[in-house]
Amino acid sequence: MVLLKFAKEWIGTIAIAFVLSMIIGIFVIQPYKVDGHSMDPTLRDGQRLFVSKLSHTFSYYPNYGDIVIIDSRVDRNRSFMDDVKDNPIFQLFHNTTDRVFYVKRVIGKPGDVLELRDHEVYRNGEKLDEPYIQEAMELSTEESWTVPDGHIFVMGDNRNHSEDSRAIGFIPLDHVIGKKVM
Repeated sequence: MVLLKFAKEWIGTIAIAFVLSMIIGIFVIQPYKVDGHSMDPTLRDGQRLFVSKLSHTFSYYPNYGDIVIIDSRVDRNRSFMDDVKDNPIFQLFHNTTDRVFYVKRVIGKPGDVLELRDHEVYRNGEKLDEPYIQEAMELSTEESWTVPDGHIFVMGDNRNHSEDSRAIGFIPLDHVIGKKVM
């Protein structure tokens, strides 16, 4: 009888811990691992970081220069179940290798006109000061974009080796999973 009571207490404690970790991971903060070199030299391949998910939870825009995690599948809508499946606790029990998350820097917000010219990025006619860039951006042609409502424009710091908004397009606000905090 004592053993049964002890087991029930432990099962209850583990269940509460599981639910709390899911809630925290879905709505507040989540760990991520950098995969690739698109953010060199700022972030290294394999580096671990924590991401605040409050901007995703409350649907507000990140600031210029913020490093964000995005869901690169911009051609589909995200749902609450995507947030549940993205949680590391859920991933312990399910194979979610179809997820494609990128770590990028916010360059443009709605209404911004972004231009690539002379190997530099211009926002609304002003050249961006980007001390985190180590080499000149290779350009085959000069390009220009106007960021639509409800979207952002992101780029990797390693501009010559980054699949970002130049390739995948504008990022819907609900595809911004969170902002790097550590």
